[in-house]
Amino acid sequence: MGIFYALVMLAIFLPGYKAMPENIDKLPIAIINDDKGSYGDQISKQLNKSLPFDNINKNITYIEANKKLMHNKLNLIIHIPKDFSKNLSSKKDTPGLNFKINDASPTMISQSMDSIGKEINNQLSNQFSNQTANAGLKQIKIPEKQVHGLINQINNSYSGDISHVNQMSPNMNYKMLPMFLTLAVYIGAMIGAMQLVSAFKENRHKTSNIRLFVYVQLTAIIIGLAASLIALGITYLVNDLDISNFFSIFAQSTLNYWVSFNFTAIIVFLIGPTGMIVNIPILLIQTISNGATMSRDMMPTLYNWMSYISPMYYSVQGHFANIFGNISQMPYIFSMIAIGLVSMLINIAIITFASKKESTEIVQNDKNSTPIMERQ
Repeated sequence: MGIFYALVMLAIFLPGYKAMPENIDKLPIAIINDDKGSYGDQISKQLNKSLPFDNINKNITYIEANKKLMHNKLNLIIHIPKDFSKNLSSKKDTPGLNFKINDASPTMISQSMDSIGKEINNQLSNQFSNQTANAGLKQIKIPEKQVHGLINQINNSYSGDISHVNQMSPNMNYKMLPMFLTLAVYIGAMIGAMQLVSAFKENRHKTSNIRLFVYVQLTAIIIGLAASLIALGITYLVNDLDISNFFSIFAQSTLNYWVSFNFTAIIVFLIGPTGMIVNIPILLIQTISNGATMSRDMMPTLYNWMSYISPMYYSVQGHFANIFGNISQMPYIFSMIAIGLVSMLINIAIITFASKKESTEIVQNDKNSTPIMERQ
C-alpha cells in the first residue's frame, strides 16, 4: 500500500499541477474599449497581441462582463474608459485603465490576474512617461517655473486602477477555506461509507435490504449533521466569518456529507472494504479538479471531466459563492443533490442485483446438495 499510494499520488498530483501556470492561456478575459479616441484602439490591439490569453472577449459590454466576472465565467476585465484619449491629450486629467478581478475564485487565478494587472500598469506607465518626457525635452529652453510641473506631468502621465470584487483576507486560511471545509467532510464521508456498508453487509440476513438501506442513509445524515457542526465550530473559532451565513454553510456541509457518502459508497458496495484503494485516487483527483486552485479552463482533460461529476467541485464553488461571493449558491446545491440522488440510485441497483444473485446462488446450492442428502 505504501508503494501503491506513493505511485498514485505522484501520478495524479504532478500532471494535475503541471497545468499551473502552463495553461493560464486558456483562461477567459475581456478587453472592453469604451474610448472614443484613437489611443484606446491602439492599446486594445497592443494588449490583444501581448497578453498570454487565447480566449479574449472584446465583443461584450462592461455590464455583461461584470456579471460574468461574478460567476467566474471571466477571470479578468480590462476596461479602457471613454475619456482615456481625451484625458491623455489634454494632460489635465491622469488617464488610466481599469482592471477588475474577482477574489471569490480559485486562489492561483486571482493572484495571477492581480500580477498581470500590475505588470500592464507598469509597462503603460513607463510608456506614457517616456512619451511625455520626450515631448518635454524637445523644448530647447524650459522656464524654471515650468520644470516642477513638467516633472509631475511625466511622473503622473498614467495611473491605472486595479479593483477587486468580493475581497477577502489574503491569509491562506480564508482563501483555502472552501476546499478545507469540503475536504474535511468528504474524507469523513468516505471513511463512513466503508464502515456503514460493512455494517449493512453484516446485518443483511437479519432484516430486509430496504430497511437496512434506509438505516444506512439516516445514519449518514445524522453523522453529517454532527460532523458539520464540529467543522463549523472550528471554522468560526479560527476565521472571522459572518454569523448570518452559519445555517447556509451548515446545511451545505451536511448535504455534502450525504452526497459524498453515497458517491464513495458505490465502489464499496461493489467490491467491499478494498474499495478504499479505488476511492483514495478518486479523492486525490478531486483535490485538483474541485476548482479551489484552478478553474475548469486550466484543468487537463481527465480533471476537467471529473469536475462535472465531482461532489467536491460543486461544494467548493458553493462555498465560494456563499461565503465570499455575492451570487446564489443554489445552482451548485442543485448539482450536488443531482449527484447524490444518482449515486443513491446506483447503490440501490447494486444492492438489488447482489440480493438477486445471492438468492440464485442459494437456490442452486440447495439443488446441488439434494442428491448428497438422499445418498446419506
